[in-house]
Amino acid sequence: MTNTNEMELHLRGITASPGICIGKAYLVGREGVDVVDKYFISEDNLQNEIKRFKAAVKNAKDNLSEIIEATPEELREHAHILETHKVLYKDKMLYGKTIETITKERVNAEWALKKVVSNVKAMFRNMTDSYLQGRVDDIIHVSGSIMQYLVGAKVVDIAAIDKRVILVAVDLSPAETSQIQLEKIKGFITDHGGKTSHTGIIARSLEIPAVLGLDNATRIIKNDDIIIVDGTAGIVIVNPTEQTLIQFEEQKAGYEEYKAVITRESYIPAETLDGIRLQVLGNIELPEEVVSVIDYGGDGIGLYRTEFQYLSRPDIPTEHELFDKYKDVIEVMAPKPVTIRTLDISADKAVPYATDSTEKNPALGLRGIRYCLQRQDIFKPQLRAILRASVFGNVRIMFPMISCYDEVLHAKRILREAADSLDKEGLDFNKNIKMGIMIETPSAVIMADVMARDVDFFSLGTNDLVQYSLAVDRVNKKVAHLYQPLNPAIIRMIKHVADVAKDKGVDLFMCGEMAGDPVNIPILLGLGIEKLSMNPQSIPVVKNIIKSLDVKNARMFIKKVLKETTDTGVTELVMTTYGNILFETGYTGI
Repeated sequence: MTNTNEMELHLRGITASPGICIGKAYLVGREGVDVVDKYFISEDNLQNEIKRFKAAVKNAKDNLSEIIEATPEELREHAHILETHKVLYKDKMLYGKTIETITKERVNAEWALKKVVSNVKAMFRNMTDSYLQGRVDDIIHVSGSIMQYLVGAKVVDIAAIDKRVILVAVDLSPAETSQIQLEKIKGFITDHGGKTSHTGIIARSLEIPAVLGLDNATRIIKNDDIIIVDGTAGIVIVNPTEQTLIQFEEQKAGYEEYKAVITRESYIPAETLDGIRLQVLGNIELPEEVVSVIDYGGDGIGLYRTEFQYLSRPDIPTEHELFDKYKDVIEVMAPKPVTIRTLDISADKAVPYATDSTEKNPALGLRGIRYCLQRQDIFKPQLRAILRASVFGNVRIMFPMISCYDEVLHAKRILREAADSLDKEGLDFNKNIKMGIMIETPSAVIMADVMARDVDFFSLGTNDLVQYSLAVDRVNKKVAHLYQPLNPAIIRMIKHVADVAKDKGVDLFMCGEMAGDPVNIPILLGLGIEKLSMNPQSIPVVKNIIKSLDVKNARMFIKKVLKETTDTGVTELVMTTYGNILFETGYTGI
């Protein structure tokens, strides 16, 4: 089955969608799009060049409309992603700036578009927030489709592929990914892209293995090469040996059997052996992801990120537009809870209307609640929209990036003003809506007892809490190894917050990535955290592990954990004590 003249080769990328597939590679090319020549346009021909650019935009947009119309039923809930791409075709940063560059520099449309996109990429990728970095992919995909029409390249037609293959591409846009026919395409891999990209989200919805960010897969892999894609580990094996093939065929069968069992059982409540029931909720960023939370047996939504509705457009969304989106999610989930986090973006040009100034270190700058308190013209309409939607189900409001008590008081005051304005207009809203804060800065941990006076719940945002507490940039490869959620300092901080919450009668949630990693569950149980929110795909595995644990034992175990002085020591203690249970319930150690 393999080419004996070729050596087995392992490539490592970013896991975008779990699972294993084995098959022949099918390279998807974009001939002529990457190499663009620059030439100057005479004054007399400038308007014709602008018309040529506008025609390419129209053709690309029309093609996307046709794709949306033909979107398979299983992806209907993600048509919203493609609709936002239609908006980007007329985005000021892309459309307006390209026309401006053609006019001012008197250059051809291809070169102008390439220059504009390079500037946008640099702007977004200087941000430390992985979610914002992922949004640059949307700009790249839209500009790529325009470029195809400008240079006369063949437009990729994924839907027309009539072979049982694994796609290999430099990149795949959400529009291209949405054309995948499940009976033909086993999985896909790309040189570019990341887990937070919308292509990754669609891959997880299709439930096909995908590995992104491989850098040079398209240069190494040839058409019809046999490849193994392990989407769980983020590994691609090219020209596997017979022994490797047998090994991965067994792993594939085991994974599919395990997945079927835990997904079937994920509707059963997550109750420990000694009868303690935990809430296992889902994190979402798009309204359409509600379907995944329900399908995987989630007990509600513990974190609804609201940034996408602002980042996917050139202007500020209206209160009514926000209300419609929130209402849709709340009605589908009712009576289960929906926790809506208010806008959490930095002012470092995250949105076209945010600010004209740049920040050297946006992670420590005007972001989260700081941004919202300064931009009440953006903040108040969002609060009004959430309050109006609250009458349609079980809703909680959550404020991000709280670093001092004054911010809690200020945010609550604005929330009261929003509620009073609705009252005066005679509009319905839940007057007893629960309000909470994200604990994701060391100062919020230290002041938790004071902040508990004015909130109904805490939500531990461990992604940023680990980053800020350990002074580690998660996306910096030189120090990424220091980003350790099981660092003893982090465990002690979580214990402090859990103790304060219990003492003050405040509900406690965890919505960071730490909540979705099975190896952390015994520790979190021992610390007394009984409400966990995570990526929807992690829900079945976490529920399965919870059902195999005993809270009394976990509380005894945590006493040993708190004596450890290194993250390695903590990890070894977890694996020594709970390793068998973790592996029996599906933990891979990855």
